[in-house]
Amino acid sequence: MALNIADLFEHAVDLVPDRIALVCGEQRVTFAQLEENANRLAHHLRDHGVTPGSHVGVQCQNSIEAVQAILAAYKLRAVAVNVNYRYVENELRYLFQNADLVALVHDRRYTDRVAQVLPEVPTLRHVVVVDDGSGVTVPAAHGTHYQEALAGSPAERDFGERSGDDTYVLYTGGTTGMPKGVLWRHEDVWRALGGGIDFISGEKLTDEWQQSLAGKDFALVRLCLPPLIHGAAQWSVLPALFGCGTVVLVRRFDPAEVWRAIERNRVNVVTMVGDAMARPLIEAFESYPAGSYDVSSLVAMSSHAALFSQSVQERILAALPNVVLTDAIGSSESGFNGIQLVAKDAERTGGPRVSPGPDVIVIDDAGRQVPVGSGQVGRVGRGGHIPFGYYKDPAKTAELFVEIDGTRYAVPGDYARMEVDGTMTLLGRGNVSVNTGGEKVFPEEVEGALKSHPDVFDALVIGVPDERLGQRVGAVVQPRPGAAPDLAALDAHVRAQLAGYKVPRSLWLVDEVGRSPSGKPDYRWAQDHAATHAPVAEAPTPVSSTGSSDGSSVG
Repeated sequence: MALNIADLFEHAVDLVPDRIALVCGEQRVTFAQLEENANRLAHHLRDHGVTPGSHVGVQCQNSIEAVQAILAAYKLRAVAVNVNYRYVENELRYLFQNADLVALVHDRRYTDRVAQVLPEVPTLRHVVVVDDGSGVTVPAAHGTHYQEALAGSPAERDFGERSGDDTYVLYTGGTTGMPKGVLWRHEDVWRALGGGIDFISGEKLTDEWQQSLAGKDFALVRLCLPPLIHGAAQWSVLPALFGCGTVVLVRRFDPAEVWRAIERNRVNVVTMVGDAMARPLIEAFESYPAGSYDVSSLVAMSSHAALFSQSVQERILAALPNVVLTDAIGSSESGFNGIQLVAKDAERTGGPRVSPGPDVIVIDDAGRQVPVGSGQVGRVGRGGHIPFGYYKDPAKTAELFVEIDGTRYAVPGDYARMEVDGTMTLLGRGNVSVNTGGEKVFPEEVEGALKSHPDVFDALVIGVPDERLGQRVGAVVQPRPGAAPDLAALDAHVRAQLAGYKVPRSLWLVDEVGRSPSGKPDYRWAQDHAATHAPVAEAPTPVSSTGSSDGSSVG
């Protein structure tokens, strides 16, 4: 079987060439047009030194051209490398050099930043510039214009056989450290994220044509909100294309435009990234009179990769009672770890409570599997189809994997608890947890409680140095317009939901919380802000231990 990203896409092309594959604003292309343009770009890249295994950077906002560039790389058995379009020169220099780029496709608006870095990256020998309407001047020697690259290249699909062993790379966001390239085999990442294993049943697809044949006569229209520079977006778009579905992209996240796109394109499924997208979406929907948008086509909304709080979930269910909500968890290093079907008035468990995916376990600090229902917290591990390491980082690669009873697990650092009924409660990433007097506090749990306060729009929770406790819990809060929540009010609100040692004791108010383009929390930004700005309020450190079971020792 050719379980390769390019082959799986081409199967859909062969079955439904005239179906609309991609929509972005007023632009739309059929599967045949998407195939032709990707082939032309692939030929152009090959003519300029891109060979199997070469790394091709894609530094674009969401667009049809960005998808074509990703597919073009895989058609050549090359590797598409996601480049965060927010990066400035220093960050680009690191990524271009670390990833050993030999070619780059970038939006015209980033020409000046790229030009500053190019002389310092001798491996990067060819640049293709996508006209994004920005009007930025592109020097003649900088690179080839995208449309010129396509016009001068053949459209044939003549790239030879590919393999499920070809390499896929996903660079992590770098919000808690420098970005790292996670290395996967095509077959493994397809099994883990691309539909090669059914997320609900856990059954493996046995045939490379199974996805495309299933979508030939009936396929959904999927609106992908996150930017394609993140894995959550790539693995929303690619499986939809494998299944002959239509994908709708938005160039930039604008809540009102999202609802218009749903109506205009008769969207069936929306994929988003937690509260950062879900909250402004539902607030925009609620602010318009009933019936302002025709959302009758919408059947499901699915969140990935960030906190999707219960308070926001319940507002969506109240406004859109016929829509199914799901909350999926996973990471760049493990793929899909579990999914939750969101129910109204569900029990609060401290984090998303999901049905774990295939080969997912929880591992204690001694490297043993945590018994189901023990109440013990450990790190999530996934076996089976997992990555094979980090690019050029053997030390981090060794840290990523744990072997238990002869099975190799990827353990990226997410903490969870296995419940009595076999579900798993995800608590958060361990490297951003707060250790206050020996008690571990997971930021997402506290952030969910804070964001259920009516005066709070967004929040990040961090550890603040404390002489006696080691760390205290701090909160960087973005208030709603016109609101100014104080520490006492937030203390009372959070304390009603969580133990006292988890309550923030330092408060910063900001105009906007720092997040990545996809909506993921930027904890480095929050730590930097706290280090360089005085808090608007602080509570005294409690005299007694934080270890009280009811948390009453704090405050």
